[in-house]
Amino acid sequence: MKKVFEGTLTALVTPFKSGAIDEAALRGLVNWQIEAGIDGLVAVGTTGESPTLSASEAARVVEIVVAETGGRVPVVAGTGGNNTAEAIERTKRAKAAGADAALLVVPYYNKPTQEGLYQHFTRIVNDAVFPAILYNVPGRTVADLLPETVARLAENPNVIAIKEATGDMRRASEIRALVGDRLTLLSGDDFTYLPFCSVGGRGAISVTSNVAPREMASLWDHIARGEWTEARRLHDRLLPLHRALFLEANPIPVKAAVAALGRAGDEIRLPLTPVSASVREKVVGAMRGLGLLS
Repeated sequence: MKKVFEGTLTALVTPFKSGAIDEAALRGLVNWQIEAGIDGLVAVGTTGESPTLSASEAARVVEIVVAETGGRVPVVAGTGGNNTAEAIERTKRAKAAGADAALLVVPYYNKPTQEGLYQHFTRIVNDAVFPAILYNVPGRTVADLLPETVARLAENPNVIAIKEATGDMRRASEIRALVGDRLTLLSGDDFTYLPFCSVGGRGAISVTSNVAPREMASLWDHIARGEWTEARRLHDRLLPLHRALFLEANPIPVKAAVAALGRAGDEIRLPLTPVSASVREKVVGAMRGLGLLS
């Protein structure tokens, strides 16, 4: 059966304990997310601290998430990078582990041209023969995957969606004008989930849903049913939490938030450091405002 990659997909944190992956906590997070009604899970994305996971650790996280999910929702594995050959191998490994699609971030640091981006993504999806979600986040990668290049890539049947994290509301409209319904458009920015969907987006890959999965899943349910007034009310209620979770670099605040819920520890890997006391206070305050903490 063809998997549907829309709705609220959680960009899972990777819990650590004494420097290693906390496998028990990760399994618990997977089950809690699914029970809360989330539409899909993304393992080893930015929120999952992919830059500081070894290749074997990343593969293990994907294996755990796939196994614990048991086919209940789609699992997307972050396998992109700035080395095309390595990204191909990671994608093949995720495919073998049973993931449903790969999340391929725009190469960072190299600063490739649009032609370089086109060839990079094309090589990965053709060699791995695996569904791929493109991931454009120029605030982290510097390079920007432009709509015209997205349209070229959309001609490849293995390219099924794009996570757009520019925060630019013109992008969804520009991409749709070029590709129509050939790609599923996913917001990569919790703040703009609702407006992004109003111009053709079909969901989001979310950080906030690590903390408020039921609320973020409900937001999509309202959108999908065309209940825009209710969706707007929920969007407004969630804004303080969105703001708090990005007061320091993701995933610093969200790891603290997950820890406040007692779902996992807040251990994080250098060069990221634990959340500051002032930001922790704001995160906890936003969670209390939503009724997530007493």
